[in-house]
Amino acid sequence: MIEQIYSYFTTEMLYMWVNLGVLPFWLLIIFFPQSHLCRYLATSILPIFLLSGAYVFVLYKAYLGSFDFNNNFTLYLGISYISELFRDDYYLLMFWIHFVSINLFIGGWILKDAQKLLVNKILLAFPLIITYLIGPLGIFIYWIIRIFYAKSLNLYD
Repeated sequence: MIEQIYSYFTTEMLYMWVNLGVLPFWLLIIFFPQSHLCRYLATSILPIFLLSGAYVFVLYKAYLGSFDFNNNFTLYLGISYISELFRDDYYLLMFWIHFVSINLFIGGWILKDAQKLLVNKILLAFPLIITYLIGPLGIFIYWIIRIFYAKSLNLYD
């Protein structure tokens, strides 16, 4: 039975499950930010724990598939080296899980920070959606909104 489960989770299937798996958390963050379900599920450690499990599983499959982990350190040498790394499905999936995890974590942080500052939740939906799609741009848009609600310009808060 474990062999069947293991063979079911190909890189394509893991990619699909990671993408579908984060959607409920994002829907909670965007549409039900004040709910207890959002507090205990979406903005807790649970989604990061689940995505970390997927990441470790991909690492394990990459290890069994004789992935060259030493080659990972070449990504700092130039953009051509990164494009070489992204040709491998395992590395691409590891990157994607990394990206999705950080965006979800930042979405939870934006929500908690906005709740402290009493930011309008309809206004907050826009930077959250942008954070889901284009992480850093969503954070920047939230930062601009935050300036008006916090009535101060802090670069380190």
